[in-house]
Amino acid sequence: MYNYKMFLAYDGTKYLGWQVQTTQPLKTIQGKLENVLSQLFDEPVQVIASGRTDAGVHARMQVANFHTTTSKSCDEILAYLRDYLPQDIAVIQLKEASERFHARYNCLTKRYAYYIDTNFSANPFFTRYSYHIPETLDIAKMEAAAHHLLGTHDFKSFTSMKNKKKSTIKHIHSITIESAPCGLVIYYHGNGFLQHMVRILTGTLLEVGLGHIQPSDVIGILEGKSRALAGPTSPSHGLFLEEVLY
Repeated sequence: MYNYKMFLAYDGTKYLGWQVQTTQPLKTIQGKLENVLSQLFDEPVQVIASGRTDAGVHARMQVANFHTTTSKSCDEILAYLRDYLPQDIAVIQLKEASERFHARYNCLTKRYAYYIDTNFSANPFFTRYSYHIPETLDIAKMEAAAHHLLGTHDFKSFTSMKNKKKSTIKHIHSITIESAPCGLVIYYHGNGFLQHMVRILTGTLLEVGLGHIQPSDVIGILEGKSRALAGPTSPSHGLFLEEVLY
């Protein structure tokens, strides 16, 4: 068996997320990739990502791998992918990997970014890639709230995951809020993120920034372990998978 590792970027606007779906496989990133690669290698090809992204979520750098029974040069594969993938999915780099490499299991940490348009009127050039919040945000309070989220915690309040058997304990290394062309961006770096976790964390931090709750309230939300306590789930179009680290 041959194993290939690829780095890709995509605009998730038109897709139902990463994971292939039985009824609409070509409406997913995974489905598009598997369809093209299966034609190239003339055999079924399964593509494994570092993690799933939800419908509408984008990626500047996703990592995935796939196995084949035949070998082709990386240049040949890249050229075929460039010619047959839609323009909103790009494989930036591809190389041969050890047979044991697994994009999900070998991943150590990930970095996500959530973009917020803080202009009075939504900038038409950012509407597909940022969440418009025209109200003034108290960044200092948002940073104070973010501090309470750092480290290892049970993030049950910050996920919509229904599987009660799966652990909700994660470690967040850093949360930083920086200026960006659209207004501001919130960066999250952690060892993994639960379903909708970054979007719910963002919605909660925005509630702090808008003055609806206080920074210290985040402590009680964490300890309460109930989704009902946290803020709303921010829209998917402002979220980017920025980096996957191994």
